[in-house]
Amino acid sequence: MADKDYYEVLGVSRDASQSEIKKAYRQLSKKYHPDINKAPGAEEKFKEITEAYEVLSNEKKRANYDQYGSADGPQGFGGAGAGDAGGFGGFGDAGFGGGGFEDIFSQFFGGGSARRNPNAPQPGRDLQYQMTLTFEEAIFGKKTKIKYNREAQCHTCHGSGAKPGTSPVTCSNCGGSGYVTSETNTPLGRMRSQQVCPVCHGTGKEIKEKCPTCGGSGHEEERHEVEVNIPAGVDDGQQMRLQNQGEAGANGGPYGDLFIVFTVKPSKVFTRNGADIYLDKDISFTQAALGDEINVQTVHGDVKLKIPAGTQTGAVFRLKGKGAPRLRGNGTGDQRVTVRIVTPKNLNKAQRTALKAFAEASGEKVGTGKGNFFDKMKDAFDN
Repeated sequence: MADKDYYEVLGVSRDASQSEIKKAYRQLSKKYHPDINKAPGAEEKFKEITEAYEVLSNEKKRANYDQYGSADGPQGFGGAGAGDAGGFGGFGDAGFGGGGFEDIFSQFFGGGSARRNPNAPQPGRDLQYQMTLTFEEAIFGKKTKIKYNREAQCHTCHGSGAKPGTSPVTCSNCGGSGYVTSETNTPLGRMRSQQVCPVCHGTGKEIKEKCPTCGGSGHEEERHEVEVNIPAGVDDGQQMRLQNQGEAGANGGPYGDLFIVFTVKPSKVFTRNGADIYLDKDISFTQAALGDEINVQTVHGDVKLKIPAGTQTGAVFRLKGKGAPRLRGNGTGDQRVTVRIVTPKNLNKAQRTALKAFAEASGEKVGTGKGNFFDKMKDAFDN
């Protein structure tokens, strides 16, 4: 079934349970069975449904299909006959033809289908590493070393799985193909299927004398250490890729990659949105009214910020270039400072006298009841 999604064919999600898959298959097979449905295309649809169910109802085949796109694992199938064997998955461009079900299953599983060489180099599995950074470390980057467990190439047999001085031999059960063929009589005809060879497990090779270190796997677990240069400007949830720092490949294939996923701790002072950093700064009523020059904290150190006379609470000031570096090398973000005018809670006698004089000069009626000048000023600053 070329270029078809088995889950889409059965109309189920990729995390569907076996009972959901079985239920979907029963409903669709009844609907499109050629003995019941004589409409054009019904037989072709029934074949698609049957094939999809054959794979998704088998846990091993389903796992192979989810990972490699083929029920038979990374070796997969190419097109029928001498077609392209370069890809991992699918059944190539071979159609179902006009024959009976025996012919159909022969196309699916029969001889002549090109397969990927089981002894071809295969890359190793990718790994993921979670790294926690402080707010400042994410801004400026750092160099560090990390350690983690991975499957490495066995240092004794160098990945062959055989005892030193010996070599793997061609599998006597499958002749080196990695697969064995079986035929089963079904109500739909004789079905020919190919399964991974139980002796060599799809490798096409037998190891008569196994390596004493790895037991024939060619891999051994190691505690691996690698130096990481974390670029300046990384953000929470971003990741970086370290090539060939994953697990060892098979048959001389390359190591997989390591993906480092960053978690950035929040700052007690700043917040961040991309390359821009944000800070709230308290100022007094006098500073806002008369203007002032204040010290403002940034991740790059304290700087002077001029507050113009008549500044209102909530005003935002931009400190150019005081944000985080942009990962793509397009300079540095800005810091934006939001000022908040703080209303004094406890006034001494001199302050109260001065404010009353200010209120009278402003034409405000000063009283002690609700809605006086001080209440209005406090409400204005709080809003």
